[in-house]
Amino acid sequence: MASITPISQSQPLFKKPQFTILNKPKAQFLSIPTMSFSHRKTRMVVVSATVAAETSKKRCPGEAKGFVEEMRFVAMKLHTRDQAKEGEKEPKGKPLGKWEPSVEGYLKFLVDSKLVYDTLEIIMDKAAFPEYAEFRNTGLERSESLAKDLEWFKTQGYAIPEPSSPGVSYAQYLEELSEKDPQALICHFYNIYFAHTAGGRMIGKKVAEKILNKEELEFYKWDGNLSELLQNVREKLNRVAEVTSLRPLFSKFNA
Repeated sequence: MASITPISQSQPLFKKPQFTILNKPKAQFLSIPTMSFSHRKTRMVVVSATVAAETSKKRCPGEAKGFVEEMRFVAMKLHTRDQAKEGEKEPKGKPLGKWEPSVEGYLKFLVDSKLVYDTLEIIMDKAAFPEYAEFRNTGLERSESLAKDLEWFKTQGYAIPEPSSPGVSYAQYLEELSEKDPQALICHFYNIYFAHTAGGRMIGKKVAEKILNKEELEFYKWDGNLSELLQNVREKLNRVAEVTSLRPLFSKFNA
């Protein structure tokens, strides 16, 4: 990983408002299909300054409510109705068969998840861009909770695996984005933390019912009011977007 060069407070977070599409690593992250942090769900398109100027008079869906709502509209266009009630994407291929989780597979997911959350927390602490510091200690952090859960599994006699190759690849990908493409990193940050509080919690509940005798893991618990924690982060994202010109117009998906 390249060293991080300190950046002055006056330097804008996003200095290359070019048209870009996020690429995904070749390996698919996570062993549980419905829990995968798939890059396909987080591919965000940032239009050029020229296009932004031409379309400035026409607001995109969600734009009036802030950058986070705009991202949510784009995310829904990448979901099917099976994945989210507001999903707009047409499903491709045959529906997935009945999913039966296993403790071993779930442990792999938790280990890979901890690596990803560790990575994001370190990125925000190092703050290669000063604006990253806004997202320290938000209350949404999951590393400490996951550490407690993995320790609990040890007490139940389970061996804790090493992070998988896809998990390591994704964590390295986030590190690269944090230094080279902060727009993309913020989109991944939003997707990982906010998705876990929504569909992630529902999946966790189903897994607990099937294989953990309804044991609720710390991964799915937060200190304080979760709605308030999420709102605080939304406000931070919107504020940083306005101050640093982070806001992209996702014209490809909003057309």
